[in-house]
Amino acid sequence: MSEKLLARDIMTGGVQCVGAHESLLDVARTMRDLGVGCLPICGDNNRLTGLITDRDIVVKCCAEGIDPATVQAGSLNAKIHWIDAEADAADVLTTMEQHQIKRLPVIDVKGGHRLVGMITEADLAKNLSDEQIAEFVSCVYATARA
Repeated sequence: MSEKLLARDIMTGGVQCVGAHESLLDVARTMRDLGVGCLPICGDNNRLTGLITDRDIVVKCCAEGIDPATVQAGSLNAKIHWIDAEADAADVLTTMEQHQIKRLPVIDVKGGHRLVGMITEADLAKNLSDEQIAEFVSCVYATARA
């Protein structure tokens, strides 16, 4: 990995947000239409407030017998981790490994603190060495030890 490789170099740009007030049914349709399993949630101020995954919709709504048309995306917000677009690729890996996350929103802090992209496992695989990918996999997919 080049020392100059930044989060903005690794990320996929053009990420679409869903509104915090959108229903999970609408979010699921957007995921289907975009062919993605995760979308950032933006609040009324257009700031990133969370992420929602297809698994969140299934486990926290459908599996509980709740109609996804009646639940707002913002109600599933949890603590969110993100990275500055100017952060070094090593910081990207460290953040994802420490928090055991597979998707990391990229924020342009100098450019108005706006969401500019998302880093996924596929982005890492395209940009990092085999050794770095192996370390990521062992950290993020590690199982709890007895």
